[in-house]
Amino acid sequence: MNVKRYFAPTAREALRALKEALGPDAIVLSNRAVEGGVEILALPGEAVGALQAANRAAVVARTGGDARPAPAPVPEAPAAATRTADEADFRVSLSALAASAARNASRSAPQPVAEPAPVVRAFNPPRIETADYALRNRDGVLRAAVAAQASAPRPPASGPAVFSGRAAARPEADEFGSARVRELQETNARLMSELTGIRGMIERQLAGFAWGETRRQAPARAAMLGELLEAGFSAAIARKLVEAVLEDADRIEAREAVGAALDRLMRACASDEDLLDRGGVYALVGPTGVGKTTTTAKLAARCVVRHGAGRLALITTDGYRIGAQEQLRIYGRILGVPVFSVRDAADLRQTLAGLRNKHMVLIDTMGMSQRDRMVAEQAAMLSGAGDVRRLLLLNATARGDTLDDVVRAYAGDDLAGCIFTKVDEAASLAPALDVAVRHELDIRYLTNGQRVPEDLHLPNRAYLLHRALREHGSASPWHLQGDEAGMLLAAGGA
Repeated sequence: MNVKRYFAPTAREALRALKEALGPDAIVLSNRAVEGGVEILALPGEAVGALQAANRAAVVARTGGDARPAPAPVPEAPAAATRTADEADFRVSLSALAASAARNASRSAPQPVAEPAPVVRAFNPPRIETADYALRNRDGVLRAAVAAQASAPRPPASGPAVFSGRAAARPEADEFGSARVRELQETNARLMSELTGIRGMIERQLAGFAWGETRRQAPARAAMLGELLEAGFSAAIARKLVEAVLEDADRIEAREAVGAALDRLMRACASDEDLLDRGGVYALVGPTGVGKTTTTAKLAARCVVRHGAGRLALITTDGYRIGAQEQLRIYGRILGVPVFSVRDAADLRQTLAGLRNKHMVLIDTMGMSQRDRMVAEQAAMLSGAGDVRRLLLLNATARGDTLDDVVRAYAGDDLAGCIFTKVDEAASLAPALDVAVRHELDIRYLTNGQRVPEDLHLPNRAYLLHRALREHGSASPWHLQGDEAGMLLAAGGA
């Protein structure tokens, strides 16, 4: 073999000299770094034919003429990316034919190649991860990523890069697997949505069948259930109340049975003994605009009539609303009752300590939305000031779900009951009564106007039942017709 040696300070210069001497078809056999530069061994392109002929002659001589044709050369996998023009001098092009000839010439005899045994692997289905998997397992995913990066083999500092078809195809396989997993996730989500819709449709159909059966077997019960729903009662309380109606009852008997059942569930206080006569410290709380300051003045006037002005004190914590403190001070001057203003929990504790000889202390608090985080801070301030009980004011004109939200926000062991305000403005007291029954609240007072103290009343059971169970006229747009009550129950999943 006519092997040429080229030496230069850099690989670029050595390759340029090689190409000038042997042409672009030259075959590079080796390159290495030596002292003073780079050494490259190469063959001319026409030497490949001579190597192939010598290889065939050697094989025939060893096998006695029974030579088999050489296997077809296997083309190498295409390069992963095209190189730039500046890197053309570094590209090494070894054909499969020359590589095969060199290997056959270096071996003394052909070695049989054993067929690899087939490997049977267990089927592992792809893992389906929900959309919130990465959020729920964020720490685990980060730890796994760091561990994978630390254990990954680092590429060598120098040496020719080796590309293989398997390595090039791996990103495509990973991308295909990820696409398959995403497709399965989308399919599962679509199936769950369809199943949920089918379930809701079946539940509504069953509720409709149950409503039709109820109308046939107990028409008075079904009619009374519709009246309770249109009055403003929740489905849970309406179903509980109509359980008292017999199947063969008529319309009048059904109304009486429902009224008696509601009267048993209602916790209405019939006298002032538990509040005014017992005394103590009471804070009136509730959302904005519910009437806390006016109700505080009404309770103060009622207490002055029973126990005198010297046995009562008023405190205001409302430093936000303009004129709130001045309004309460005007009521205090009219009643002859001292009024104190506090700013924080420490000031409230100090003021209450100076008023411990009073029979009753009423605290007017600042109004805020039931969704405001300051509701919890206000409750903590009142509970930290000592034995302070809260009275929750509920606007009778509000919807049932709004009142339910208010009660949940102000709930606590120190809640001594509730006061219905703006009763004169409400079309029905059913939503307020429903919330009081479900949360087992004591109804202390009702307010139905701005007059002090005339418009503060003890709850009258007959009046509450009448206002809650009053029917809508047939011309009212809120009156339920025919099967609309059943449709309403079915739509709500009741």
